Amino acid sequence: MTKSSPDYQANQSLYARLFEPQVIGKMPVGTQILVYSALVIWTLFVLFPIYWVLITSFKDIADVNGGPYFLPWIDFTPSLHAWKELFVVDYEDTLTAYMNSIIIALASTLLCSMIGSMAAYALARIEYKPKFGTIALFVVSMILASIAVGSYGIDWKIAVAVALAIFALMARGLSRRFTRSVGNGDILFWMISQRILPPVVVVVPIYMMFQQLHLLDTHIALILTYTVVNLPIVVWLMYDFFVSIPKDLEESAQLDGATRFTTFWEIVLPMARPGLAATTLLVMILAWNEYLLALFISTSNAQTMPILVAAMNAGERGILWWSMSVVIIVMIIPVVAMAIVLQRFISKGVLLGAVKG
Repeated sequence: MTKSSPDYQANQSLYARLFEPQVIGKMPVGTQILVYSALVIWTLFVLFPIYWVLITSFKDIADVNGGPYFLPWIDFTPSLHAWKELFVVDYEDTLTAYMNSIIIALASTLLCSMIGSMAAYALARIEYKPKFGTIALFVVSMILASIAVGSYGIDWKIAVAVALAIFALMARGLSRRFTRSVGNGDILFWMISQRILPPVVVVVPIYMMFQQLHLLDTHIALILTYTVVNLPIVVWLMYDFFVSIPKDLEESAQLDGATRFTTFWEIVLPMARPGLAATTLLVMILAWNEYLLALFISTSNAQTMPILVAAMNAGERGILWWSMSVVIIVMIIPVVAMAIVLQRFISKGVLLGAVKG
């Protein structure tokens, strides 16, 4: 859909009627009161938990246990007890978990955005028709390699190399007998279907795989895991953005001698920046807040902030609400900062998604 098309203009008008602030000013007074009242209630509903966590981080143990107290300097006297406990007494543990979260989330988000964008562009512009039988052969080869490693103790490098060699020979010899092919839509559906499985289903195989590779409790293990887990989301979202971009500029660039990668990097990707920004923020949040996989794969060296928060529920002293509040406030800061930086791109991405058809 181009910006000059009637459908685009109609959707733009609908978006303006529903969301532009000046439209609210033209409503009847009674309707304005209802709209603003609903907005105020919703704002309080969203912001109150953040306010409660913030003031709890400045409460003493007695204030937390004896509350609820809502107003600092009126109901209670603010204290830096919880902040000192985390950033002075337990400074090393807090800083280690915080840096681990930043490194793992940023690295996995960067990999996801790069690989996922290229995969989405390929699915949007290049028609793939791999044979179903070839895919089945590859899956069977990898299953046999896994059995050889797990049951017979064969080195995984040898098992994978032999499995790939067998797959190449069988695919070459049997490829003509395979008639049924798989399209781009099937590939896209298969990728996003991987997110349907709950993480608890795959956490044990992932743990065993990294145990065999001697990568447990490392940054690499969590970065690779988060990248693979979140990659389908990037491909799925970016595919829609690339499909909505007209092909005229790409065709002109290719006529001038530009390669497919040059066209993607210098023409298509800049046009898709709003979608890329929104997708990047979403993947960043998913990686930043992930708990279950990190619980199994990391123990101490690669421990992330969600694990640190959970540990505060299992101590001998009970639930440390004051310390947990400090950690939550610290965890919010990077995500909010990234959202502010990407705000103008995200708003364009939401608008593009609203009017795309």
